[in-house]
Amino acid sequence: MEAENKKTDVFGTLGPSCEDPDILRKMFLEGMTGIRINLSHVMLSDYAGKVEMVRDAAHDAGVEPKILIDMQGPEIRTGSFDTQVILENNSEFILGSGGIPVDLKIISYLSKGAEVLLDDGKILAEVKENKGDHAILTVKRGGTLTSRKSIAIKDTHIDMPALTENDLINLKAARDLGITGVMQPFVRNRKDLEDLREACNRAGAEGIRVYAKIENKEGVDRAEDLMGHCDEIVIARGDLGNTMPLWELPKMQKKLSRICRENKRPFMVVTEMLSSMINNPVPTRAEVSDIYNACLDGASSVMVTGETAIGRYPVEVIRYLSRTVISVDTAGFLK
Repeated sequence: MEAENKKTDVFGTLGPSCEDPDILRKMFLEGMTGIRINLSHVMLSDYAGKVEMVRDAAHDAGVEPKILIDMQGPEIRTGSFDTQVILENNSEFILGSGGIPVDLKIISYLSKGAEVLLDDGKILAEVKENKGDHAILTVKRGGTLTSRKSIAIKDTHIDMPALTENDLINLKAARDLGITGVMQPFVRNRKDLEDLREACNRAGAEGIRVYAKIENKEGVDRAEDLMGHCDEIVIARGDLGNTMPLWELPKMQKKLSRICRENKRPFMVVTEMLSSMINNPVPTRAEVSDIYNACLDGASSVMVTGETAIGRYPVEVIRYLSRTVISVDTAGFLK
């Protein structure tokens, strides 16, 4: 599907801070056109009532909402555990048996000296020793680790299927709940998207839009090849930023934006667009400029995540996001 000349979409993320009909209605009135449901930790069937609540709130505001589900996909995460783990600089901890739980398949990739990023890169550790069923790591950048957080091993490819069993179940629920789009995490090649399309067809969800999240080096290297196999590209700067020095990330965003424009493929920009507003009622000047520049580069949609899911000011977040988008849409630079 080719990009259209239309108003830029504004997406929030559903979470405890906005799971209220009145708050959602106000968010749609402020300019939100759609919402994301993160399925990293939950099943879509458990959200059936909340999906209906979103739709009702949108209709009350005169909006036909786009409702996206963000699949589990091939992302690696820690297992579940009950307490917080405080990881201090230069301390040691165990991944695997006897320590922080992970899929034992992951342990085989933890060679001595490998750098491991936890919780979207907030925590950095180095493998000291691999013991077979567990590995000992030294903390280089500390923090507090909680259950079910992401794990990335620098410069390492881990062969995992594009879709989990839970993803396949969620696709069937997506058909029944009228979900409009599915976000495929960590797209590595065109086969990941072909597998997703095939799974959608088997689930009876042939018309659902496919959003390909570029979050790793493989996705970047094959970006041109992905264009004809999705409806929209997602420049997901969180995990993408873990694969390179952060000062190189803006250049990569510009590169991917250019490739999408040249291929007439819509694209979304996401991650930390208004992260200061998780705790503050107004954004920084840099955040507003970031949103403006993403739209100026031709983004067809922008999205916030934790800002509306767990932040203190979800309505205000959408107000600033939407009004910044409108200021570009009305300027007419690229639209």
